[in-house]
Amino acid sequence: MKKVISTPISDETLKDIHAGDVIYLDGHIVTCRDVAHRRLIEYGREIPVDLAGGAIFHAGPIVRKKDEDHYEMVSIGPTTSMRMEKFEKEFIKQTGVKLIVGKGGMGADTVEGCMNYKAIHCVFPAGCAVLAATEVEEIENAEWMDLGMPETLWVCRVKEFGPLIVSIDTHGGNLFESNKIIFNEKKDKQFEEISKKLKFIK
Repeated sequence: MKKVISTPISDETLKDIHAGDVIYLDGHIVTCRDVAHRRLIEYGREIPVDLAGGAIFHAGPIVRKKDEDHYEMVSIGPTTSMRMEKFEKEFIKQTGVKLIVGKGGMGADTVEGCMNYKAIHCVFPAGCAVLAATEVEEIENAEWMDLGMPETLWVCRVKEFGPLIVSIDTHGGNLFESNKIIFNEKKDKQFEEISKKLKFIK
């Protein structure tokens, strides 16, 4: 059975979600990358979208204009989230965003931000940009279009958007860091076994 959460997202909703879980999103998600983060954190410009209880997607989408006031999503692949690491903790604090979606893991500052301000980070599988676009029911609004298509804040209404793999939870869990420990243990064991079989090589 799919675990679906809806915006606005409450702290209570996130309490029982843990790193490694797979969830889906109903409601709204806003594309938000490097420049938007920088405008808020470094330049103090207020985000023109209310993100309290909301979700953002580290993504640079391809969008097609339908008519003067309407756009449709063609492709929406995740951007590497680590690019936002130096901004994310403060971004969570200032905006009240609850769900961050991107590609790959994030670092210690984001973990601290997620713990302190009750947010989670999730991974949308790479290579599924067209699938993600099919889960966007409508682009309802666009802000900061002066930044160009990839950096615009595209406000999207979504239905069962995912799968989203939880990488950082509100309890300090970090899936990527936990997996590194497991993988390194397996690597060391395999290296030892291989070394025994190849010890004749000088």
